Amino acid sequence: MFNLAISLALCLLTTVVLVNPVGLDLWLASLIALVLFTLCYLLLTRTVMKKVANLMESAQRDLQGGRVDKAVKTLESGYRFANWQFYVKAQINSQIGTLLYLKRDFAKAFEYLQKGFVRHWVGMAMLAICYMKRNQTTKMVETFEKAVAANKKEALLWALYAYCLEKVGDKEKAEQVLEKGLKKVGGDERLSANLEALKEGRRMKMRAFGDLWYQFHLEKPGAVVKEQTRAVMGRRKIVRR
Repeated sequence: MFNLAISLALCLLTTVVLVNPVGLDLWLASLIALVLFTLCYLLLTRTVMKKVANLMESAQRDLQGGRVDKAVKTLESGYRFANWQFYVKAQINSQIGTLLYLKRDFAKAFEYLQKGFVRHWVGMAMLAICYMKRNQTTKMVETFEKAVAANKKEALLWALYAYCLEKVGDKEKAEQVLEKGLKKVGGDERLSANLEALKEGRRMKMRAFGDLWYQFHLEKPGAVVKEQTRAVMGRRKIVRR
């Protein structure tokens, strides 16, 4: 990466100059060069990441305006920074894949999510769900395992993992995932409630996670409204009696 290469070059040049023309001891020259390397690398990294952040903000404005295709193109323009900083391209791929997934363009989203960033837990969860829908359960599990290893404190991620396991028929492992998630997160009422539900033979309820849950397109908000309406109508019938 260019940031690292430039910083290393400056470090070596500084060491040579301080040792030969200046006459400093090698250890002292190396120490000064290391400080300069660190400052240079941090400065270059901050500069590049600020430009990437500006692109992200621009894409967000496009998204809010309903211009999804333009948002994707804006993000893709950030590929020019890929050779400057580690993981930039992977992060951009995750962002693009997430946008396309939200748009329900699952096939195209899958292409980007496969090349995404492991610490982007939303993108990783979406990728795992794509594998599930393609009946690639082993890949689904592998992806979720990578995601929870890198994002241990995300309660929804653990819940999604368990939900998908239950959906593919592995209820026992779903319970194990929720138990492990509770330990990693440090306790969460939603995880506890779902673990209890599975142990009692009931299905998991994910609505407590709100809008974050619905972005994964595993349940439609409209279905919840219909269910609530049926429940209300049922109560009304009981009252009438």
